[in-house]
Amino acid sequence: MATFVPSSSIFRPTLIRCTNDRRALFNRIAPVYDNLNDLLSVGQHRVWKRMAVSWTGAKLGDRVLDVCCGSGDLSFLLSHKVGCDGKVIGLDFSKDQLSIASSRQQLLSKKCFTNIEWVEGDALNLPFMDGWFDAITMGYGLRNVVDKHKAMQEIFRVLKAGSTVSILDFNKSNESLTSAITEWMIDNVVVPVASAYGLSEEYRYLKSSIREFLTGKELEELALEVGFSAARHYEIGGGLMGCLVAKR
Repeated sequence: MATFVPSSSIFRPTLIRCTNDRRALFNRIAPVYDNLNDLLSVGQHRVWKRMAVSWTGAKLGDRVLDVCCGSGDLSFLLSHKVGCDGKVIGLDFSKDQLSIASSRQQLLSKKCFTNIEWVEGDALNLPFMDGWFDAITMGYGLRNVVDKHKAMQEIFRVLKAGSTVSILDFNKSNESLTSAITEWMIDNVVVPVASAYGLSEEYRYLKSSIREFLTGKELEELALEVGFSAARHYEIGGGLMGCLVAKR
């Protein structure tokens, strides 16, 4: 297994404070995470992720961060955007997810992917200096952190002035029909498919996590509250997904 220990001076000491049960959950689903994403979204998650990366405005030579990077989909997309002269850091609290991301990096073996570094860390206490990144992404992570306000504060802190964060996740819709469709899909599609992998309970949590999440308007308000100068939430995927785009 790869070692994910930062050595550059850009990092500062940190303490991982995420709850053990959430970390254990993501470690358990790591081996089949990518396959399930493809099956459950019929491949559409790749389109949504490309949209999220595009909204960051990341460009050649930029230094970018992918928070809650999982198996690295957004990190790899960012790598293409910033090129060999840029730098991508993928951060996650799950060692198993990071191990898979590292294995994918070696398997894909593209020249630009050498610009990616994987870091085990906490989204609530990012181990980086203030104003260090030109762009930040977060895919399906904000909904799962124990303190969303603190996570947004940390993203704001490490992002350069004038730069953008793009946060992709399930959309908590104000429309009762959209919410009903989401819950029906979880009960009748997501959980049954996950059960074939022995992970029904691990995916059953989705319904409650979306119910407890913030609406698009609430996400915009949260971003402005922590200091972002502008924030807009886009509903995508027929309203089932959403992407918060906020400028520092």
